[in-house]
Amino acid sequence: MKSFMTADRRQTLRVDVAGVIIGGGQPVAVQSMTNTDTADVLATVQQVRELAEAGSELVRITVNSDEAAAAVAPIRAALDRAGCAVPLIGDFHFNGHKLLAEHPACAEALAKYRINPGNVGRGSKRDPQFAAMIETACRYNKPVRIGVNWGSLDQELLARVMDENNARAEPHSAQQVMREALVRSALDSAERAMQIGLPADRIVLSAKVSAVQDLIMVYRDLAARSRHPLHLGLTEAGMGSKGIVASTAALAVLLQSGIGDTIRVSLTPEPGGDRSREVIVAQEILQTMGLRSFTPLVIACPGCGRTTSTYFQSLAQSIQEHLRQRMPEWRRTHTGVENMSVAVMGCVVNGPGESKQANIGISLPGTGERPVAPVYEDGEKTVTLKGERIAEEFQQLVESYVARRYPRRTEA
Repeated sequence: MKSFMTADRRQTLRVDVAGVIIGGGQPVAVQSMTNTDTADVLATVQQVRELAEAGSELVRITVNSDEAAAAVAPIRAALDRAGCAVPLIGDFHFNGHKLLAEHPACAEALAKYRINPGNVGRGSKRDPQFAAMIETACRYNKPVRIGVNWGSLDQELLARVMDENNARAEPHSAQQVMREALVRSALDSAERAMQIGLPADRIVLSAKVSAVQDLIMVYRDLAARSRHPLHLGLTEAGMGSKGIVASTAALAVLLQSGIGDTIRVSLTPEPGGDRSREVIVAQEILQTMGLRSFTPLVIACPGCGRTTSTYFQSLAQSIQEHLRQRMPEWRRTHTGVENMSVAVMGCVVNGPGESKQANIGISLPGTGERPVAPVYEDGEKTVTLKGERIAEEFQQLVESYVARRYPRRTEA
């Protein structure tokens, strides 16, 4: 896929997370996080598998108690038995140094550790507890994401940055000071980790905030001052359309500038909602920007007075669902199918034109138009559908197109 980099960060360090390469000009990876109680092995395994099946290339799990830490190795073993190789990242706060030391099977089973430097300890405890976690990472040869968050920023560091600012002839605003403290926390912690012995190519940085403009400015600054790969995410993005819009607005600006090596869309799910939604949104951000392809794109018109029937809306929805359901198998059996585009249009105005531009498309009749639906494949009209089974017949045509157009993988 085409990259729209305007800032050249291709010389970032490459971090290997159990075979997933982050940085160094590699494609931006999609990450997600479970919301199950990690101590519940069965529930966590199920959700990790669901996230991986949706396309998450890295999955983070909470490790906050002895019970959670003890469950990590069984979770990894169960995933391996199920053929799910997605790397697991342990999210540690407050007691991570103890959990990693007391549960060596957990330390070994995880592919990466996430450490929040604002939550590793207060006062005199901070440095030794941070060092203990880094030493464990060195012992097991694990990469670390140093993940700063402005909701848990190191208050001692913030106080120092504020004092420095007050001594300036022209002090910066409080917001600028906060942003500088975030960047400084990430950079200083990375430097300290390397002094302890963690190689530079084992470090990923993040500095998450919940305001779009602040996130953009923080990451631009971090990208200019560091060669470490960067993990992007708007923290506490929110629910529904607000969370999607805010995350897209922030991440798209950074990705357009070539900033970001992994992304996570932190959506608050509705009660009982599907956690995999955040994976789909992350993929769609990257795919609509032309940076990566994950699943065939459905092009569908919004409808107007010419399309008083909702039939094309239902067909577009069913086709989109069908493509997502089939994609896990197609990914294993066919090469390049993720680049396919499918048009489902509602009337004659733009229907034939859009259908011709897609790999395969259908132009349904609008209000008052002849009750026929021409189908186009690679720009050529191939068949006209009519009757009560247009949806089923078009779905079968898509299946046939995939089988004919995209070569089968030899190992499938």
